[in-house]
Amino acid sequence: MISTMLQYVIDALNLGSLYALTALGIGLLFGILRVINFAHGDFISVGAYTLIVPSTNALAVLYVGALPWPLVVVLTALSVIAVAMLSELVVFRPLRSSSPATLMIGSFALSFVIQHLILMVHGSRPKAVNLWPELATQVELLGLRVQKLHLVTVGTTAMLLGILTVLLRATRTGVEMRAAAEDYQMARMLGIRANAVIGGALALSGLLAATASLLYTAQSGIVSYQMGAPLMMFAFISTVIGGLGNLLGAVFGAFVVGAIEVALQATLPDQLRPFREAFVFTLVIAILLWRPHGIIEARSSRERV
Repeated sequence: MISTMLQYVIDALNLGSLYALTALGIGLLFGILRVINFAHGDFISVGAYTLIVPSTNALAVLYVGALPWPLVVVLTALSVIAVAMLSELVVFRPLRSSSPATLMIGSFALSFVIQHLILMVHGSRPKAVNLWPELATQVELLGLRVQKLHLVTVGTTAMLLGILTVLLRATRTGVEMRAAAEDYQMARMLGIRANAVIGGALALSGLLAATASLLYTAQSGIVSYQMGAPLMMFAFISTVIGGLGNLLGAVFGAFVVGAIEVALQATLPDQLRPFREAFVFTLVIAILLWRPHGIIEARSSRERV
């Protein structure tokens, strides 16, 4: 019984880590511009397609497979960060003075464009990618057989959370991001560098998207042009129930959603498991009825007097 519970905990941590990486990328931009970047899931897809060459076959060949893993990580991160920064220059910067609704529509359009650019280059067939097969082996931990990749996913997420915390608290750009998240207009009046703050937030979100892309690809072994959509959906839910505009809340919400998914997978009857997501959303509604502003309410959502 104890070993089974520990296995559920590890599974929940693994799934919650993927959601947390994605939710942080969403929360960083929302905290400053008050807009959900619905193209963030497509940044994840871009990172995955960095690993392959265009192919008309159902299976694609890794063109970075022979390279050392640090170089694979760097190439993927640079590619996604470049797309994120280009998105800021082409879409978000020209629309910065527009309403949040206009920015949201712009992010929808950007998502649509990225997806169809991938379709034009790679086609719609999913691609098989055998990324880091050595991490598919298992190790013994507390009497359990745990996949190395799950441990790497949880460890990487914890490391990035620590680095991001230090960055936001100990660097000028990080402090400016926190100030902009509290009150963007006031921060600009006080001399905050808007371009640097928003560009830095998008670069960080690109780095997080690249990390989530590599870990998710290694776990699924499949790359498709819409592969980032499920992560985006559940990460968005995580930011809402955790508290929009609160990065700690986004992380907490991600692990809550991961735990709910794993618990439902373990407890639902076989005939109901295909409808697991409906039960997840039902529980999300219940949480929002209890805490409409999220479990950890952001300071920026409170009325100022």
